[in-house]
Amino acid sequence: MRAGGAGPTLVLVIAVGVLVATGVTLLLERSLSRILLGVILLGNGVNLLILLGGRSGVAPVVGTAPTEGMSDALPQAMVLTAVVITFGLTAFLLAVAYRSWYLSGDDEVQDDLEDRQIVRLAERNEVSTADLGGEGPDSDPEQVDPGPALRRLRRGDQP
Repeated sequence: MRAGGAGPTLVLVIAVGVLVATGVTLLLERSLSRILLGVILLGNGVNLLILLGGRSGVAPVVGTAPTEGMSDALPQAMVLTAVVITFGLTAFLLAVAYRSWYLSGDDEVQDDLEDRQIVRLAERNEVSTADLGGEGPDSDPEQVDPGPALRRLRRGDQP
């Protein structure tokens, strides 16, 4: 046992394993909502792992207890920072998932045309250096529909 408290219990270690394993499994899905849940679970699992790495004990205030009996404040500060970063990433992924659902009615990530061609070339063990998509920079069907102002300019209408 460590000075200042007992080591991490088996339940907490298993909780870290379950959170991380479930988070990684959800990250490998094609649905953005499942990817979002995977990021949240993975972040919580890693935060718990960081907290388990610190020394437990009394509050780290000078003069209240001997130095050996104080808890380690660094893991707590690291987890606080990680919580803020995970919240920002969650907000971003939530906005991306909502935008995908708003534009296509589905939050599933689709294969790109170039990705499919790369898979076919890899199956035949070939390498391609050219863009085989066939579309020009202005006629890419995967891009978001331009706003009304751009459509008017293309037609020649005046606002």
